[in-house]
Amino acid sequence: MSTSDKAGRRSGGPTAHHLGVPSMSAESAGILMFKREQGRLFVLLAHPGGPFWRQKDEGAWSIPKGERAADETPEAAARREFAEELGAAAAGPLRPLGKIRQRGGKEVEAFALEGDFEVDSLRSNQFEIEWPPHSGRSQSFPEIDRAAWFALPEARQKILSSQQPLLDRLETLCGAGE
Repeated sequence: MSTSDKAGRRSGGPTAHHLGVPSMSAESAGILMFKREQGRLFVLLAHPGGPFWRQKDEGAWSIPKGERAADETPEAAARREFAEELGAAAAGPLRPLGKIRQRGGKEVEAFALEGDFEVDSLRSNQFEIEWPPHSGRSQSFPEIDRAAWFALPEARQKILSSQQPLLDRLETLCGAGE
C-alpha cells in the first residue's frame, strides 16, 4: 500500500495526519501564501482530505505542509509540499515565519509567500488507507480536498490552533492591522 522513494518518504500510504492521530515524526515545512486585496490581507489555507476530516471545518484548516527529508532544506521541502498538495509551483521569494510546534509534537518551519492561487485548479496527491476500518478494503483520498482564501479574522477561526501564531507573524511581517 505504501511505497518509499529514494529519500525514504512515504507516498500513497496512510499517515497519522490523515487518520487524525498525533504524529511524533521529524520536522515539517510549509508555506502560508498570502495576497492583498483592497487593503486587506488574505491567506490561502488547505482542508485535509480523508474520512477523519470530512465533517470538520473550524479549527481544521492548515497551511500546505509536510515532512522534510533528511537531505532536504526546509525551503525545498515547503515548495515540494505546496506543489504536491495543491498542484501548483510555489514561485517567488519565501520569507521565514519561524517554527511552531503542533499539538501532536510535530515541529513545522513555515514560510510566507506572496502570490495567488486559483482554488478551482486544486490538484492534490492521493493517499490510501483501509476504509472503513477493519474492512480489509483500501480507499484513496486526496491529501487536500479543498483550498480557500480567507481574510485574517476568518482564517483565525479556520486554521488549526497550533498554527494561529503563523497568522500573527504574517500580520507583523506585512504590517497589516486587521
